[in-house]
This record gives sequence, structure tokens and C-alpha cells, in this order.
Amino acid sequence: MKATLKRAPRPSISEYLAEAIFSGHYRPGDFVPRELDLCEQFRLNRSAVRSDLRQLVDAGIIERISGHGSKVREYADWRILDPTVTEWMTRYAAPNPMIQREILSFRLDVEPYVAMTAARRATARDLVALEEAFEGMKRHLQHGDSEEERRLHSDHDVAFHAAIFKATHNIVWSQLSHILRPSIYLLISMSNVSTEEPEESLERHRLLMEHIRARQPQEAFRAAQAVLDGTAKALGIEAGDSALGKHLALG
Repeated sequence: MKATLKRAPRPSISEYLAEAIFSGHYRPGDFVPRELDLCEQFRLNRSAVRSDLRQLVDAGIIERISGHGSKVREYADWRILDPTVTEWMTRYAAPNPMIQREILSFRLDVEPYVAMTAARRATARDLVALEEAFEGMKRHLQHGDSEEERRLHSDHDVAFHAAIFKATHNIVWSQLSHILRPSIYLLISMSNVSTEEPEESLERHRLLMEHIRARQPQEAFRAAQAVLDGTAKALGIEAGDSALGKHLALG
């Protein structure tokens, strides 16, 4: 019998443009290449190109303008919680400071409140999950002289934050932690590489864990802010005044 040759997968226009857009090559307001130009560049028929462009339209990332082409929409229009979009963000957004700033701003708005709620509601099982994640961070930081160790450190760091969301015992927050996981991982993995004070970052996480364990909501709120301020510093991002609780007086 003759061996059946596997046909190579056709180029993905949606992946090509997603990488270019998320990395900042095309910004909101910019037009991406025209259909005909993409057909010629990738040697694809028009229906295949249109199908791939439709993915980006459905994700809210581009809009088709009759007679003009396809334009990148404003960040606020992107369906950022769509699984495909978050996956693209994880793979391609690392060079884009605007997207990093938007994700960080959201986390500064949300996570201190999540930590405060966790401090009120965490069970013994939640605290075990939090401690296991922290110990994983600590272990892989101490031996973090390889890319694999750094990856494992970041994995445990993400698990630490996910455990706090879960400890709220609110089904929306718990589910949201899964949806947000790729975007949280993006910032954590980058900040863990660029930080000049990894031990101080670990200590900030420990204090957050201890305040949740001691059922100290206000202290947990501030400790979560401190963790995220450290992330902002490591990434060289100005946290600004957008955080909802940044100047909140917690009685």
C-alpha cells in the first residue's frame, strides 16, 4: 500500500494577525492588510481569508468597514474573556505595554477585594491550597537557576492567586479565576523574570497568606495591593490611580 501523505495545515490568517495586533504592531485605529493582499501573501483563496478574519471580528478585535478594509478596534471592545482571545493574549501580548497596563489595572481594581473576602470566608481546605502554592513558589525560587524552575515558580504563583479567588466561595469569582488565568499568568511570568527583588516579592505573598489565615480582611486588602504594586514595579508600569481601592480608608 502506498503511504498517505499528510497535507500540511494551511496558514492561519487569524493567528498571524492576532500576533501582530497583540504584540502592538497594529494598534487600535490601524488598518490591517487587505483581503487581496493576504490572499497573495499566503496563497489562500478569498473564502479562507474571510473565514479567518471573521474570527477576529467575532472576538471584537477588528471591524470590517465597507470599501476600506479591516480596522483594529479599541481595547475596550475586545472580548477579552473569550477563551480564544485570552489564549492569544498569553502567547502574543508580552511585548505590548498597553495590554499589560490594562490587565494590571483590572487586577488592582479587583484582587484586593477578593483577598478581603477570602480572609472572611476561607476554610481550612482553602488555607492548605494556599500554603501548598506558596511552598511551591518558595521551593522553585530557591532553585530558580533554570528556565524550567522559573516556569514552575510562575505556575505556583498563579495557583496561589487562583486559590484566593476560590477561597471567596463565590461561584462567579471562582469561575472568573479560571477565565483570567492566562492573563494573570502573562503578568506573573514576566514580572518574575524581570524583578530585582524576588525574595521581597515572596515575602509580600507570605504576608498576604498570613492575613487571610488570621482572618484580617483589611490587612489582606492592603497586602494584595502591595503584591500587585510589586508586579507593577517589576514590569516598569505606573500603577496610577485607577485602582478602585487605592486610596480607600478601611476603617
